[in-house]
Amino acid sequence: MRVGIGYDSHRFSEERALIIGGVEIPFGQGLLGHSDADVLCHSIIDAILGALGLGDIGAHFPDSDPKWKNAASTGLLKHIVELAKMNGHAITWIDSTIISEKPRLAPYIGQMKAALTQAGIPAGRLNIKAKTNEGMGFIGRGEGIAAQAVCLLEKV
Repeated sequence: MRVGIGYDSHRFSEERALIIGGVEIPFGQGLLGHSDADVLCHSIIDAILGALGLGDIGAHFPDSDPKWKNAASTGLLKHIVELAKMNGHAITWIDSTIISEKPRLAPYIGQMKAALTQAGIPAGRLNIKAKTNEGMGFIGRGEGIAAQAVCLLEKV
């Protein structure tokens, strides 16, 4: 068994759609980033890469490469899930938390789980929680969103 931890955060931008967990959330702002800035996918990618001992998302999808400009993070996740399989590992469990003051994300968790299953996370092996930051810090001030994930891999 191997364990990895992932974290990501992005600030809000007026000129972007808000994509979290592969789902477009109706909101007046999106997240600023080189790809679609999907904090949930990015934290899960880093958790998987951490468990594999293969660096982080920036090493695999550098923001200096125009190939990844506006890329769908579910596609990046799919690639990393395949990388885990090629390295002889299967995802046993992913537990994740999205931290956002606004918008409220709990109503979209089912859709996020479905989108991430389509990206290669095995059905029934993913938990997503949505929390606020109780008004504290950059998240509490409504400046952005963060996500954390833990991944457990098993050798197959």
